[in-house]
Amino acid sequence: MKITVSLDSACDLTAELIEKYRFSIIPFGVNMGDRFFHDGEVPVTEIFEYADNNKTLPKTNAINEEEFSEYFKGLLKTSDAVIHFDISGDMSSACNNAINAAKKLKNVYVIDSRTLSTGIALEAIYARKLADEGVAPEEIVKKVEARIPFVQVSFVIERLDYLYKGGRCSSLALLGANLLKIRPEIEVREGTMSSTNKFRGRMTDVVTKYCRTVLEKYNTPDKSIIFITHSEAEPEMVEAAKAVVSEYGFETVYETKAGCTVSSHCGKNTLGILYFNDGDK
Repeated sequence: MKITVSLDSACDLTAELIEKYRFSIIPFGVNMGDRFFHDGEVPVTEIFEYADNNKTLPKTNAINEEEFSEYFKGLLKTSDAVIHFDISGDMSSACNNAINAAKKLKNVYVIDSRTLSTGIALEAIYARKLADEGVAPEEIVKKVEARIPFVQVSFVIERLDYLYKGGRCSSLALLGANLLKIRPEIEVREGTMSSTNKFRGRMTDVVTKYCRTVLEKYNTPDKSIIFITHSEAEPEMVEAAKAVVSEYGFETVYETKAGCTVSSHCGKNTLGILYFNDGDK
């Protein structure tokens, strides 16, 4: 049985990893003023330039039901079943649109990842592994959904102005963070984002503290895969994260860069580590 594993572009995967795991990707749309493009078609640096020059964020367009319907029909021409992953339904209407489109088709299964970025990718990689082992689609969905609560997704952010422009923090919080050079940690739990910790100092030092804090808090990792995902972070920040992660014995460390959908809400020099925290099961 041929099963296609599909994701939306908020998964922040590289072209090499998409090919390695044989994923199919459907992209979000992005509007910068009167200019429209699909996620991945322009460098993320253009997102930052637009936001800084225009004092406003680009607008991301959720994939609509009709687009999902045509996309799924195309996949079914060469597959027996499709298992599709979307960014959390609490963050975008795309997931609900995909669910509605799938209801009108046979053998299309939509999973609300309850997360974002390469947290979605972790779930999809697990689905790909199960599919390659010959597990039936319905059972794959059950097994993946059982692991969703254990996806550890968090990021440390250098600047809050992107969250402020996106309506995700107050002007008072923005002012305080700027004055005190506070670098908040944003964690995704049960489908939504919230600030769970605060760090201060140079971002390279902050990344080291953040990684150690996360790995000590969520200390039963599945060590098969960990992602270091960032939005054009300075090389020193990435190396600091890799140095900490290497101490914990992860078998595979993937570095990826956040795409337009995620980067437009967090800004440059955001970095996160993402992994399954169910290694004791």
